[in-house]
Amino acid sequence: MSVLMINRRGVLGLMAGAGAAALFGLPAMAADAYTKDKPLKVALVLHGTLGDKSFFDSAAAGMKRAEADLPVTVKIIEEGYDRSKWQPGLADAADGDYDVIICGTFDMTPFVVDLAPQYPDKKFIIFDDAPDFKKTPLPNVLGINYQTSSAGYLAGYAAAKLSKTGILGTIIGMDFPTVTDFKVGFDQGAKAANPKIQILNQVAGTFSDPAKGKEMALAQLGQNADVIFPIAGGTGIGALQAVRDAKKLAVGVDSDQAEIFKGTDPAQADVIFTSVEKKVGDSLYLVLKATIDGTQKYGMGELLGLKDGAVGISENEYYKKIVPADVQTEIEGLAKKIQSGEITVDTVMK
Repeated sequence: MSVLMINRRGVLGLMAGAGAAALFGLPAMAADAYTKDKPLKVALVLHGTLGDKSFFDSAAAGMKRAEADLPVTVKIIEEGYDRSKWQPGLADAADGDYDVIICGTFDMTPFVVDLAPQYPDKKFIIFDDAPDFKKTPLPNVLGINYQTSSAGYLAGYAAAKLSKTGILGTIIGMDFPTVTDFKVGFDQGAKAANPKIQILNQVAGTFSDPAKGKEMALAQLGQNADVIFPIAGGTGIGALQAVRDAKKLAVGVDSDQAEIFKGTDPAQADVIFTSVEKKVGDSLYLVLKATIDGTQKYGMGELLGLKDGAVGISENEYYKKIVPADVQTEIEGLAKKIQSGEITVDTVMK
């Protein structure tokens, strides 16, 4: 059984695995091993920058919460988008005075696989990817993956119900499982709502080019798409701007993007009727809490989805205002069926 469990309301609960430390060759830590005067030292290494208003910002929010609630200090290291800096940056963090080093996505996994055995007394957490633990035993590494398709299904269903043209658009940053899983569920849900729905798709090849995202969204809007779902980090910001200017509808990604834009760009928030949330920050917070408690297993990967509360859709004021009440009721029922296994949502995650 997974040590990390998140219930359907998003309240994170921990289940202690008896003998977990011994099983994975890691020393158990007493609950009082860390205090505010002797905190767990954490480095979050981002192969990008903050300000994407989605993925990296969600991870950073989890770190802020951890610092506020737990005996933890966090250093957030932004390595930017120059790939040549990613491995040296992670190596510097591993060589530093940190107990736990956190990074995310498939881009960083090979570096963790190489570095972790060299630092057996440190713990490494990868979010949104996991090494092949069968191929390479890594007792001090934890991989966290998310089945975002299970929440994407609900957003796709709503999008198809809201569309007046019967044409939706999706924009993917890069075509990798952790990214395309959003679309897999979105497409399935949209077709469940309207079997005749047409879904346009483009792959940007980058997560850091808002201008390209805007150009792609404009092209899809020009083909009569009236709901667009950018799954593209910073590139997606440009796509959202195009939707805002056209006064159409959008689905946000990773975080509750309407809530993020609400204070600075209310017109942008107004067109994002929901977001498919990958609760990166929440999951990282819980893993750190369990690490401090001595209950978190390492040397393994976890796949968390809708039934775990690790992904979901934003049901905020914009959702309640834009999505008709009867559709909201339908989506609530679909969520329960996904959680119970009555509906099987396709996924590319293993």
